[in-house]
Amino acid sequence: MTAGPEPLSEAARTALNRELSELRAERARVAATLGDADEPGDQADQADELQRATEADRLDARIEEIEGRLREASAAGAPSAGTIGVGSTVGVRFGDGTESTLHIGELADADDPALVTADSPLGRALLGRAAGDSVAYATPLGRTTAVVLSVGAPGGGS
Repeated sequence: MTAGPEPLSEAARTALNRELSELRAERARVAATLGDADEPGDQADQADELQRATEADRLDARIEEIEGRLREASAAGAPSAGTIGVGSTVGVRFGDGTESTLHIGELADADDPALVTADSPLGRALLGRAAGDSVAYATPLGRTTAVVLSVGAPGGGS
C-alpha cells in the first residue's frame, strides 16, 4: 500500500459528495426531533430521545469520515504515472495463469464486475505498484499471487 493520502477518482468524489449531502439532510431531520433535556418525560420518551441522540452521533461520525476522506484526496493529487492508485486501470496475471483488466476504485459498484476496491486485499496489494511487480494477497481459499502486466492512467473509475 502507498504511504500518505490516497487520490480519489472523480466518480468516487461525486458519490461521496452525494452521500455527504444526504447525511447532512438526515442529520438536520434528526436534530430537529431532539428535544430540550429539561423537559419532563417518561422513560419511553427518554429512551426515544437517547436513540435519536445515538443516531445523530452515528451520522456525525460518518460525516466527519467523508469530509476527512475528501480533504485527504484533495491533498493527494493524482497518482504518479505508471503507479497504481485509485482510478487506475490495471492488467494483471493471476497465479492460476488467467489474465484480467481491473479498475481500482474507492467504492464498490455491482455494475462493474472488473472493479476492485482499494481497501480489498487485492486492491491494497496493488496500490503503489507498477508494471512487472508481483503481489501476494489473501483470498478466502488462502494466499495467492498476481503480476502487474500494465498500469493505465487514473480516470473515471469509482
